[in-house]
Formats: sequence, structure tokens, C-alpha cells
Amino acid sequence: MRNELKIFALASLGIAAACATVPKSGDPTVPVFAVAETVPVMTENEDAADDPAIWRNAASPADSLIVATDKKAGLYVYGLDGQEKSFSPHPALNNVDLVDMGDAGVIAFASDRSDRANAKIVLYRIDISTGGLTELGRVASGPGEGYGICGTRRGDTLVIYTAPKNGRIGEWEIALGDTPTAREVRTMQVPSQPEGCVVDHRNGTLYIGEELGGIWRFVPGSTEGDLVAPVDGRKLVADLEGLALVPEGADGGWLYASSQGDNTFMRYALPGVIPAGRFRIAQGRYGSVEETDGIEVMRGDFGPAFPGGLFVAQDGINGGKAQNFKLVPLGDIERALEGQGER
Repeated sequence: MRNELKIFALASLGIAAACATVPKSGDPTVPVFAVAETVPVMTENEDAADDPAIWRNAASPADSLIVATDKKAGLYVYGLDGQEKSFSPHPALNNVDLVDMGDAGVIAFASDRSDRANAKIVLYRIDISTGGLTELGRVASGPGEGYGICGTRRGDTLVIYTAPKNGRIGEWEIALGDTPTAREVRTMQVPSQPEGCVVDHRNGTLYIGEELGGIWRFVPGSTEGDLVAPVDGRKLVADLEGLALVPEGADGGWLYASSQGDNTFMRYALPGVIPAGRFRIAQGRYGSVEETDGIEVMRGDFGPAFPGGLFVAQDGINGGKAQNFKLVPLGDIERALEGQGER
């Protein structure tokens, strides 16, 4: 959600609407640089590109895929060169995630906000050889406008978490079959509008980003969350947007967050959610990144350009062109933040 402070000036003959954006600034950051970007989404002159997800091709890392939403038009699949592999038209998709379900295939799923009163989940199977998308169907996911979404695999079951604008967080078990169905197994709540959503695949811990409040943590089985990283104007500047997680060992690793209010990104060390550095994607060969909604990150080999991992961020400005997604080597981020924070 875009946040602007407006200044209104009084004209001599009445009230003139003179609006200016007041910049916000949190704690200092270090710069990193994109080494690739996707082609812009088709929707121009609007807030359209939103959220990415990553599928890593272990057999051929450079042929990995990025799935991402144009929330006015549909779902894209890109290669790591930023070129479009496929597009599936669908209005009002917001956030997206994917899970490798083994024999059932790689399943992508997106929040459907076409009905503002009743959220839905749209499910796709990805052809990993071509990047093609096959829509499997959509399932209802409770009251409210669909917004944040993330998921994981629990045995042979696809588990999806939904974060609609009303803050009612749902945990859904999805049966794929010929016609997908959903069963809600847990309901949680955050105080105000959420969006960012990520689940730790190792232990099922769920992290939800409340845009004006902060990061909430829900442990498996509990309906009560803990506010583990508040929006404070220093580490996180509202709006708090995307969340992404890099696991390390049994319970360590890193949690990343988009601090949209000052065009930066925050990293926290797990399991304690300890502040561990802030960075920005600065102007280099490719443009800087501002007003980021969704992010995704994954460690591992992604080919020569991304040998240590991949960080993907939506770019809300993109130099005046339609919005797109910027790709940054995760190793560059980790080196830039080396020594910052404590585990």
C-alpha cells in the first residue's frame, strides 16, 4: 500500500491543492545493486506489479524461474534473464507463492481479490521445462479481500496461509485432485491490514507482516501471535510489505522485510528475530528500487550470475516505465551486511 504525507498550501484566493511527498528515513543502510531485471508488466501508469516467488532448478540452476503478479492483469513466469516465459491472464491477483509437491508438480497459488468481500485462492501447475502455467481452479478462503499469501508442504499436503485485508489469517489444507478443495484448520488474527506472509518450511512457524504494526510470529498450533519486530520508523518504516526467509541449520537463518516507507530492506537473524542490517537497492547498471511491495529470496546456486542465491524485489517506480522486478545476488547482500547484528 502506498503511503504519502501531503502538504497543502493556501493560495491567495482560496485553498490550492499543492501536494508534495515528504520523504521518510530510517536507520542507515548499505547499497547493493541489481544485476538483472524483468521486462515491465503489461499494465502501464498504475501500481500493478506486486509479488514474486522463486522456483530453483536444481538440475540446471540458470534455468530457474520467477513467478510474479501483475495485480491488474494476471500471473507471469520469467527466466533469470528477465524475459517472459509465459503469462496467464487473471484480473485482481495480488500475492503469489509456490511449493514443489513432488509427483503432483510445482504448484503456484495466488490471492484472488476480484470479490472484495470473499477472498479466493487461484491454483496453477507450472511446467518447469517451459515455464507454462495451467490453471487448476480456485477455492474460497474466507471473508475479506484477498491480499497476502504463502504456503508450505506438510507431508503430501499443500498448506496455504491467507492474509486478507481484514487481518483474519487462515491456515488451509488443499486437496488438489481433479477439482481443488480447501479446508480451514486454523484461524488467527492481527490488529490491522496485513500483507507480507512467509512460513518456515522446517518447523511451520508463520510470519505475518502487519503493514502499520510490524512482524507477527505464530508458532504451529497456536492462534495467538507475538509481535516480534514492530514498525518503529527506524528499522521498519511503514508500510511494512513483503517478507522472505532464508533458513540455516535447525532454526537459524535470516528473515527479510520490505520497509516500503523509506525504500529499504531490513534483515533479521533467526530464531530470535534480531536486527541484522538494512540495505537498499541503489542505482547501478539497472535502476534503483523504490516503493517495494513483494520480495522473495532463496539461497543456493542459480547459475553464474547468482552463485550464492537470489533476491527478487518488486520495483514500484522503475524509472517511469511500467513496474517490474529487480534481481540481486544474495551473496552481494550477505557480504554487504557482514558483521551487522547478532544472532
